[in-house]
Amino acid sequence: MDRNIRTVDDVLRLLDGLFTREADRWTADGSSWWDSFYADRTKPVPFFVAKPDENLVSYLDRGLIAPGRALDLGCGPGRNALHLASLGFEVDAVDLSRAAITWAEDRAREAGADVRFHCGDAFILAATELTGPYDLIYDSGCFHHLPPHRRISYLALLDRCLAPGGHLALTCFAAGETGMGSELPDVSFYDRAGLQGGLAYTPESLRWIFSDLTEIELRRMHDEPPESPRFGEPFLWTALFRRTAES
Repeated sequence: MDRNIRTVDDVLRLLDGLFTREADRWTADGSSWWDSFYADRTKPVPFFVAKPDENLVSYLDRGLIAPGRALDLGCGPGRNALHLASLGFEVDAVDLSRAAITWAEDRAREAGADVRFHCGDAFILAATELTGPYDLIYDSGCFHHLPPHRRISYLALLDRCLAPGGHLALTCFAAGETGMGSELPDVSFYDRAGLQGGLAYTPESLRWIFSDLTEIELRRMHDEPPESPRFGEPFLWTALFRRTAES
C-alpha cells in the first residue's frame, strides 16, 4: 500500500504519471519520443529550419529586448539560441531530447557560436544548472506541450530564474480559426490521459496565466514565406511579457 503523497512535488509527479503512456512530451519518460522525432534531420518539419522566429527578430530590431543573459527553453535544434548568441547574448539552452541537443551542438560548431547546451528537465535543472538570473527567457513551442498542472512548475521557474525587469517571450498554439492544438478544457486531458498533440491557448488565457508579468505584445505570428530568413507560422501566438523591476 502506497501512502507517499506529502508535498506539492509529490502531487505533480503523481499527475505526471497519467501522461506517460503516450510518452508525453515534457517528462524524462518522454525523451525517447522526442529523440525519435529529431532522429531524421531531413523531415519536412517547419521548425527544423535553421531560422530564428520572426517575433524574436522583431523584438530585437525594435529594441524591446537587448543583449544580456538568455535561457532558451525547449531549444530543439538550437535555431533561436544561435541567433541570440550571434547578437551578443550569453545563452543557456535546454531540451529533454539528447538528439535535439546533439543537432544543436552541431549547428553551433558550424556557426562558431558559443552556447551552453543542457540536456534534461528544465524544472529540475532550474535548481542546479540554470540558476539565472536571465534577462530573457525564450520559449518557442515548449509551453504548449506541458500538461496543465505543470504550469505551476513553469511559473516557479520564472520566479526563480527571470531577472527583475527581464522578459519572457514565447510562442504557443493558438486557439480559434487557423489555430492549432487541442481546445479541450484542462480536466479533459486527465480524463483522456494525453495531451492530444499539444494545448491551444487564447489571448485571455495567456494573460491570466502570466498575470504577474506586464504584457508588452501579444499577437499572431506572421506567416513567413519559404525564402524568408525568419521562421513564421500563423497558427501560433507570440507573446512578450516583462517582469517588474521591483519583483
